[in-house]
Amino acid sequence: MKLAQVLHEVPGVELLGDADCPIQGVAYSSRDVEPGMLFAALKGLKADGFDFIPEALQKGAVAVLCERDKPRGLQVNWVRAADARQALALCAANYYRHPSQELKVLGITGTKGKTTVSYLLEAILSAAGHRSGLLGTIEYRGPGLSRTASRTTPEAPDLQRMLNTIKENGASHCVMEVSSHALDLKRVVGIDFDIAVFTNLSGEHLDYHRTMEEYFTAKSSLFSLGRRNMAVVNIDDTWGKRLISHLAMGGVTYGFDPKAMVRVEKSSFSWEGIDLTLRFPAGRLHLNSRLLGRPNLYNILAAVAAALTLNLPVSAVRQGIAAVQGVRGRFQAIENQRELHIFVDYAHTDDALRNLLETAKELSEGRIILVFGAGGDRDRSKRPRMGEAAGTWADWSILTSDNPRSEDPLSILTQVEAGLRRTGKDKYEIEPDRRTAIQKGLQAAQPGDTLLVAGKGHEDYQILGEKVIHFDDAEVIRALLDEQKGTT
Repeated sequence: MKLAQVLHEVPGVELLGDADCPIQGVAYSSRDVEPGMLFAALKGLKADGFDFIPEALQKGAVAVLCERDKPRGLQVNWVRAADARQALALCAANYYRHPSQELKVLGITGTKGKTTVSYLLEAILSAAGHRSGLLGTIEYRGPGLSRTASRTTPEAPDLQRMLNTIKENGASHCVMEVSSHALDLKRVVGIDFDIAVFTNLSGEHLDYHRTMEEYFTAKSSLFSLGRRNMAVVNIDDTWGKRLISHLAMGGVTYGFDPKAMVRVEKSSFSWEGIDLTLRFPAGRLHLNSRLLGRPNLYNILAAVAAALTLNLPVSAVRQGIAAVQGVRGRFQAIENQRELHIFVDYAHTDDALRNLLETAKELSEGRIILVFGAGGDRDRSKRPRMGEAAGTWADWSILTSDNPRSEDPLSILTQVEAGLRRTGKDKYEIEPDRRTAIQKGLQAAQPGDTLLVAGKGHEDYQILGEKVIHFDDAEVIRALLDEQKGTT
């Protein structure tokens, strides 16, 4: 493909060089540059791509996309962009010939529930006879594609390449989680979304977005991407109500609210799952799901509303919902012979932790034992709120390390403890070593109790300073259960 074709209809760019130069790919990291590529020199939070231009040229880059002027004496095709991130996304879409225009793309955004909704929608599409891709926090998969996810929403060239891969291998749909970072950094510009789903909004990533207004603005931008974009919105959520009121074309709403287009008529919860009757414009729908608790009821509602908006058969909706037995790291049950209810969950915000604990409380007859922490180098304001949630809902809490990163683990735990102490409860202990904390949780649990290990979910690593070690909560729990079995 020629450079002129890569730059076709990309606004705010000026080319100094050969428009007929052949381009063999688009890269945003100098590590990934191969001969003949266009290198996008982006300014990041920790590094500036401008500094890596010499390395990219040495590896064979034939063009550079950058917001800065071309350095004097540099012999390379130079594309000066008013907005390099937007230009990169559109260049990537051009290079891969806009695969999203030949797929039906479903984007899911919100603070909680994105992953589970994506798996539910993938299962419904499969039941309807469609081949689809899934791009999200846990994995990237689909026809011709199978990779562990490095981030919730990939950078634009990676994203367009994966969309092209699944399209070329026979996919008709793609379900993808869309993070607020990806929206703010314009990774999904150039994608034609058919459905945009909003699950909910609560305090998260405020170290990046600074305020809830900025966070909401980033999430809302998904609903203006794509010519065919249909909105599916949780009307029970305060921010969802606000979003739907701002959308000129309106959208499909879901929730308990009597005004919701897909609304709950009857529901019941047990350790066996959710029994649910929904009403929607064409009638009623009865569903059974193995997923647990009220948060998953909302995830089911979101998936059903999106599926019905796509005019998928009701029979496929029912079959797909029933097919999802669970999602890794999302209220993931760990089988055991001790008559305990043990779950691993990704809850790493105060609101998610509160939902997790409320769900467990609603189902449990025994005590709730919680093992949790908070990540380092991330939003610090949520730490005391997480402690308050634990103090309010858990019968016993063990505060431990999550991913402390560059921060002192004890300093993080002290901030979490401050919130817990505000509840007036002293039913907790601090154990910085995560494996030991989980072991203590198992030792404290009696038959009928519920043990929740929260914060890391599907993650199989722990970041301690500059060191990354293997650590999988579910794996550790199973190993400890085996050890305890051997000593009884």
